[in-house]
Order: sequence, then structure tokens, then C-alpha cells
Amino acid sequence: MAFEQKANSGALFFAQEKKNENSPDFTGSFNINGVVYRLAGWKRKSKAGMKFISLSVKPDEQRRQTENNDQRETW
Repeated sequence: MAFEQKANSGALFFAQEKKNENSPDFTGSFNINGVVYRLAGWKRKSKAGMKFISLSVKPDEQRRQTENNDQRETW
């Protein structure tokens, strides 16, 4: 049984292995109203010296393609 993300929740994990220095420090996903998004985060420091996490969000295309393939097979 595959993991199913609960509605309106998500998780962010420390990256186990960075492929290069531009790779995210954190990765994860979240589900908003049934749509799953991929999340990536990088540790940063502002000019004033404050630490923060810069985020990138995009639709989970792999899951979307799988769902589209599943829908095509039912026809």
C-alpha cells in the first residue's frame, strides 16, 4: 500500500544526500485540497545575519502523470 498524504498537510525532511552545492537542504511534499506539491528548501542567511529557509514549490508532476495514466486505462 502506497503512502497517501492527508489533506491539507505535509512534511519536510533533511536531504540525505546533496548532489551538488545547489541541491536543496530539505525536500518534501504537501497536499492542498487534493493536489500534491513538491517542496524544496535551502538554508540561507540574510544580509542582516538572520537565518531563514528559502522555499520552492511546484506541482508533483510524477504523481499527476501516474493519475492521468490511471484515468486513461479506465476508458
